[in-house]
Amino acid sequence: MRRKIYVETSVISYLTARPSKNVIEADHQQSTYIFWDRRSEFDVVVSELVVTECGAGDASAANKRLDALSAIPLLDITARSVELAKGLVAAGIVPARASEDALHISIATVHFVDYLLTWNFRHIANPEIQARIAEHFQQQGLLLPFICTHDELLGDENG
Repeated sequence: MRRKIYVETSVISYLTARPSKNVIEADHQQSTYIFWDRRSEFDVVVSELVVTECGAGDASAANKRLDALSAIPLLDITARSVELAKGLVAAGIVPARASEDALHISIATVHFVDYLLTWNFRHIANPEIQARIAEHFQQQGLLLPFICTHDELLGDENG
């Protein structure tokens, strides 16, 4: 059975950005390219939120991001996912200024994805926040998807 992976906006941004001269960003880009080449091994999904975020900003860059999403199935933003995201903010687990990050996590959770793939270490791939979210969701009978980077997902197979 193929694993379902929710791809968060930062992934698409790294995929379509100009090659970075920053060593860390260049490494993230390379890992993203490798994953993207192997995406057919997984059931890759995004949400309407990813599409909205990818469509913002510079028109040329937005078009590249949206083109990358063209064949990726969309998950709906459900009332339950909005409710869960608001709960994460209300509980002080995710700051209000990062409510979209809470919504990405909640969308992935209500749609039972296996992995949430991201380069956002501040509010999504943050182990302390993940532990608090997992506990908060567990109290509601929900299982938090495994949140990881490309390197963690692919391991030694990453190039």
